[in-house]
This record gives sequence, C-alpha cells and structure tokens, in this order.
Amino acid sequence: MGVIIDPSVLIAVERGTYLLEALSGHVHYDEAGVSAITMSELLHGARRARDLGERTRRFAVAEAMFDGLSIYEFGPREAQRHAELWAHLQRAGTQIGPHDMLIAATALSRGHDVLTLNRAEFARVPGLRLVAVHDG
Repeated sequence: MGVIIDPSVLIAVERGTYLLEALSGHVHYDEAGVSAITMSELLHGARRARDLGERTRRFAVAEAMFDGLSIYEFGPREAQRHAELWAHLQRAGTQIGPHDMLIAATALSRGHDVLTLNRAEFARVPGLRLVAVHDG
C-alpha cells in the first residue's frame, strides 16, 4: 500500500514548521509519492517568489522533496474517480477545493492513503484513509 503526501505537509517542510525527517514515521508504506498537481503547486509557489535568491531556494527545496518520491499522473482511471467524487460531493453540498479533489481522486484510484495537515477538507471524502502526521 502507498501514501500520497498532500501539499500541506510539503509546504510545512518548506517553511520549516515540519521536519522532513518526521516523514520517516511512515516508512511502513511500500510507496510514497505526490500527485502531479502537488508538484505543480510547489513549483508555482517557487515561481511566485519575487526575489531570485528565494526563488532559487524554493526550487532547490522542491527538487529535494520530490527526489525519491513517485509522481502520480492524472490519467483516465483518476479522471473516472474524480468525476464520481465531484458529483457525490456536489450533491451532498460538501465540496472540497479543486486541487484537493484531484489528490483525493488519485489516492482513491490507487488505493493509497493521504498524509495531510488538512484533515478537515479531506475528511469529507468518503472512503479516503487519512494518515496522522507525526510531530517533527
């Protein structure tokens, strides 16, 4: 079984409020990775940095975090799960953010858990298993 790491955790690592080493508490998973949208979110944050030094630092941190992680693409299987999830949450009036919905659909389609600091949002997704974040 695998785990998908949500951007909330990686942003906390980048800001220094969560230690990357704390992720080692999740080594019982066969595979750890991020969705392609997570990669985009972190690279977008780096590109938005106004200062060249800060931009360079953010790109380096992002690359270091992605090293050794699988990057899960959004394909037909994920699209099917996304459409199902979107319709369900919309009917229930419990929508979540569009990027979080992509992450949840990717995790559900692969049978992976989600490691997140954003439990309130992801808890609305039926069948999604959330992983408690260990203090770093």
